[in-house]
Amino acid sequence: MCISKTIYSTEIISGQLCVWSIDSWEKRKAVPIQLPAGKAPVGETRVQFHSDQLRLLVAHETQLAIYDASKMERIRQWVPQDVLPAPISYAAYSCNSQLIYATFCDGNTGVFDADSLRLRCRIAPSTYFTPATLNGSQAVYPFVVAAHPLEPNQFALGLTDGSVKVIEPNESEGKWGTSPPMDNGLMNGRTASSTTSNHTPDQGTQR
Repeated sequence: MCISKTIYSTEIISGQLCVWSIDSWEKRKAVPIQLPAGKAPVGETRVQFHSDQLRLLVAHETQLAIYDASKMERIRQWVPQDVLPAPISYAAYSCNSQLIYATFCDGNTGVFDADSLRLRCRIAPSTYFTPATLNGSQAVYPFVVAAHPLEPNQFALGLTDGSVKVIEPNESEGKWGTSPPMDNGLMNGRTASSTTSNHTPDQGTQR
């Protein structure tokens, strides 16, 4: 569930994105979530409003998507691919809504530009897991992410083993990757991998 000043949006089990009026609690609109071909509407779908209250982040294990909140039309989509092929476990905006932090079931974390859904950098599991965890028999991965309320480049990861890690860029860099070039308007975000920053996988630091 996600609330703006006039509406709130939820995703229900049928795979629909629903918009409700908070004045009358009447359903304004319901649209099916547009899944990649061959994918079923199973698993959780999370929604979060952009700080401008005009756009909506929709995160499902199969995709990240940006919707126009008033029209409920999809503007952008990114699907797991290349260096981030695993299902998405969680995604959230940074405090200024300029970045999207997405976690994956293989332990990776991706930092995306919030407007274009272009990948800025990948944070490898070795950044926040010990060698013993990486080599253990039980798979551990981030399943929730919380953005710092004031620092847009800092966030916390909740891991399936119950631990919490606070992640931020190296002090020498101060931010995640570089801003992507102007988007050419393509709806499909598959070009994101071509703009991956020159961060090495382990350049993030944890506290």
